[in-house]
Amino acid sequence: MHPNALLELCADLIGAVNKLEAPADATVSAFFRQHKNLGQRERACLAETVYALLRERLKFNNLAQSGSGPMHRRLAMLAWRGSESFLQGALSPAEKHWLTQVQSISPQSLAPKLRHNMPDWLAEPLQARLGEAEFWQLAGALNEAAPLDLRVNTLKLKREEAQAALKAAGIEAVPTPYSPLGLRVDGKPALHKLELFTNGSIEVQDEGSQLLALLLGPKRGEMVVDFCAGAGGKTLALGAAMRNTGRLYAFDVSGHRLDALKPRLARSGLSNVYPAQIAHERDERIKRLAGKIDRVLVDAPCSGLGTLRRNPDLKWRQSPQAVAELQDKQRAILASAARLVKPGGRLVYATCSLLDAENEVIAQEFSAAHPDFLPLAADEALAKAQVERSGELVEHGALRIWPHRHAMDGFFAVAWERKA
Repeated sequence: MHPNALLELCADLIGAVNKLEAPADATVSAFFRQHKNLGQRERACLAETVYALLRERLKFNNLAQSGSGPMHRRLAMLAWRGSESFLQGALSPAEKHWLTQVQSISPQSLAPKLRHNMPDWLAEPLQARLGEAEFWQLAGALNEAAPLDLRVNTLKLKREEAQAALKAAGIEAVPTPYSPLGLRVDGKPALHKLELFTNGSIEVQDEGSQLLALLLGPKRGEMVVDFCAGAGGKTLALGAAMRNTGRLYAFDVSGHRLDALKPRLARSGLSNVYPAQIAHERDERIKRLAGKIDRVLVDAPCSGLGTLRRNPDLKWRQSPQAVAELQDKQRAILASAARLVKPGGRLVYATCSLLDAENEVIAQEFSAAHPDFLPLAADEALAKAQVERSGELVEHGALRIWPHRHAMDGFFAVAWERKA
């Protein structure tokens, strides 16, 4: 494709994504379906440019004000993540001159908001929580792309065997630093073409998400509930931990998300998983299981702000009002899920949010209202699950993962045991 044609396509895609009317990944996928002639490198260039723009949207929007010509074209030039020589082939002499001038501006000379690229409602509580120096470390980490983490299905093979199989396929992978189930891969290899993937030996899953399943600690023969199962990443990890025994319910209000679990479930080799769509957290199916479940995981609907490295559009699409509405859902779901737990059973509440409002605040409110649930020390529970250096992951007894500290998505999780 001619350089200018690709730059113009990139500008068109940026225009669609910048409306923030839908998740960025959905908008990008729809755009690629409309332009089926694009090759793999061209798609990668467009997608990476769009995500680079979303990560530093405030900075690029500010810098683009000084230029001339269509705004989306200027934004595409500034955020470009393809070949530099290819980009130069698309630019007029005036555009080349402008781009050189803008790129010479020192980032440190920009206003703080243009360096951290967060809305005030998000930056302020994080700065207050972490302090000035560590806040900037977090901001830097969130403006980088996330690595690709895999979970090895230990029903099928050991982590070392999966690592060797990936190497034989030309893919270098290293063990994740904390999870005993994970491998970390550089780049974005076409995993879906590997037999290792198609036979269910590996699944794409961030290391932090793997740790949630390990914190719940399900055992052989138990009755377990994944209360907000979604597409089932943690469900599959729980089923493998149970060694394909017992009974594992995967509940979700979205039938569409549960449908996405079915092919993954078929690959996994698990037969102990029972997906079920529920109408709401007070569904009759929930009432029938009250007080009978050994372990319940509540990976609650949340702002998703711990995943900004992967989903940078969330910081522009979320709002304080949305977070307040999510808090109401989180309280209701957690209270309902708690009714399932039998005496002596374990309950885990988790989010992929960075905000205290969705994490510690909800957990503290639950503890105050449910004295029959006793907090469990997350570091001890994780250590029993063979998690390396589990103490590094825990704050005030709860799992607290930060992208800049632990090189994972941001997660929070707290565990309780119901009094016998």
